[in-house]
Amino acid sequence: MALSTFVKISGITNLSDARYCAGMYVDLLGFTLEGDGDKFISSTKFEEITGWVSGPEFVGEFESYTADEVLETLKNYPSVKWIEHDRIEPLADIEGKGYGLIYKMDLEEVRHIELEVAEKLNESGIIFHITSDHEELDEADHKAIQVISENCRVILGVGITAENVQQLVSELSLYGISLTGGVEITPGLKDFDELADILEALEVED
Repeated sequence: MALSTFVKISGITNLSDARYCAGMYVDLLGFTLEGDGDKFISSTKFEEITGWVSGPEFVGEFESYTADEVLETLKNYPSVKWIEHDRIEPLADIEGKGYGLIYKMDLEEVRHIELEVAEKLNESGIIFHITSDHEELDEADHKAIQVISENCRVILGVGITAENVQQLVSELSLYGISLTGGVEITPGLKDFDELADILEALEVED
């Protein structure tokens, strides 16, 4: 089995999510590595989780760290191959250091980004991860996303359901999607329903 599009899982906090998603052949597993983040994962916990996982590559997720702070942090997470950041400046400073780069931006930013800027960043290999506080996307949202996805690689992290995921990927010319890991009720006990339904909707025969 395989998935029909690129998939990133954000905010992994437990082995159950990591192993399940790896078994579903997702591409990237993301971990919050800023010390004050709600889902912060220490280097010890990170090794405990990723030591049991094979297949996906790992993403260090950052919101406010400078480029130097990001690179210093990653010395304790040597298996991280990707960096996601909410700010473009640190990513620009890290370009050329050997990491895959993801720029996480709110849908409101997408509406105002200049296409020339998007194209320039795309030339640097940066993937755009679009998020929003809104749970659903309207027609104007679709148009804004489609404009930028025609000029760079976009993974969408909002408005996705098992029923619409295939349509969104196709109609919006998406490079892929992003889903969010959950919190274990007790160790080993998880409610996978929504995440599992979406991933199963993307399954294709090899």
